[in-house]
Amino acid sequence: MGTKINASDLIKKAKVIFWDFDGVIKESVGVKTKAFQKLFVEYGNEVSEKIRIHHEANGGMSRFKKFPIYLEFANIEATDEKVNRLCEKFSDLVLDGVINSPWIPGAEIFIRTNPNQQIFIVVSATPTEELLEIIDRLNLRSSFESIFGAPTSKIEAIKASLHRLSIKAADAVMIGDASADLEAASINKVPFILRRHYSNYKLADSFAGIIINNLTEI
Repeated sequence: MGTKINASDLIKKAKVIFWDFDGVIKESVGVKTKAFQKLFVEYGNEVSEKIRIHHEANGGMSRFKKFPIYLEFANIEATDEKVNRLCEKFSDLVLDGVINSPWIPGAEIFIRTNPNQQIFIVVSATPTEELLEIIDRLNLRSSFESIFGAPTSKIEAIKASLHRLSIKAADAVMIGDASADLEAASINKVPFILRRHYSNYKLADSFAGIIINNLTEI
């Protein structure tokens, strides 16, 4: 990506914008960090800290993939039953917290007004049913052409959407905050904008592309 183009220019020329949710639309990464830790609080501070570090380094990874790792941290065998039970408890803990989290500055007005009349698509690691409830309770459903959550991968969601809409990768952009977002964009050759925040500083430090701190910059 050339150094002369900035986030605003890249956004304006895009026909479709792919949005991550946590950390891009809502400042909700911390809500999920605390929920993961709460579910393993009985296993001590060392396990809790390992979970925090892993979650913050892998923000775009599905909870279905994280829980087996966190069970291993606690020396517990990861069965489908245990993972599914943890996922249910996790959903109960985070739903209201995500909805009530602050908006990323500039995100709400940009999404609701869609000033450039573009196609907006959500690609998130949150389970689809939960993601739809969050978006419905925020009255955002009509703002998005499509909404993808787990188990659909971000890679497949972007690929399928570009094909369905007959849009070239160069005419799209992905706004994300995690390595999984960057990977999904890169594999599909879609330009990427990284939203920097307190827990993804390592990724931001190593990323050579366009970085924004909030959505008022676009």
